[in-house]
Amino acid sequence: MMSAGRIAVRYAKPLLELAKEKRILDEVKEDMESFSLLCKENRDFALMLKSPIIPHLKKAEILSKAFKDKYTELTLEALGLITRKNREALLEAIANEFVALYNEMKGISKVAITTTFTLDSDLKTSFENLAKDITGNIPLVFEIVDPEILGGYIMKFGDKQDKQIDDSVKGQLKELKLKFSK
Repeated sequence: MMSAGRIAVRYAKPLLELAKEKRILDEVKEDMESFSLLCKENRDFALMLKSPIIPHLKKAEILSKAFKDKYTELTLEALGLITRKNREALLEAIANEFVALYNEMKGISKVAITTTFTLDSDLKTSFENLAKDITGNIPLVFEIVDPEILGGYIMKFGDKQDKQIDDSVKGQLKELKLKFSK
């Protein structure tokens, strides 16, 4: 059985190529970001997509009515096709994968910077330049304020935020505690 991530890629890639071919790549990306955000913010909507009780055709009808005047025709067709293929539970993952593939194609890296305070414009520019030097891509910077790190910063990279630089006081204390325990 194929993993959800691999299935998401199998739907996101052709949609990306078709959107590029039709010259509506940016519009479809906005649709996918909007859809992903809706799934994150509206638990009932996300649960509806995953519900085995609601028939697939009913879900397709709901999606069609909800997004008819909001999304591009290509996005609507893709949502309908995915639903008819019985994959509507994976729509959020497909939308996220589409955005990740779009960012990769455009050379955009997501970077989340966690500090104990809100960054001023000079500091934000310094972090953007550091991220650009590290990734070699255009950074799309997100700020997170978290007083629990005590000081310093944590910089996470990529759509899955799986790579990071932890230069926080909390991280350094954790490292020190680990060294002493050995």
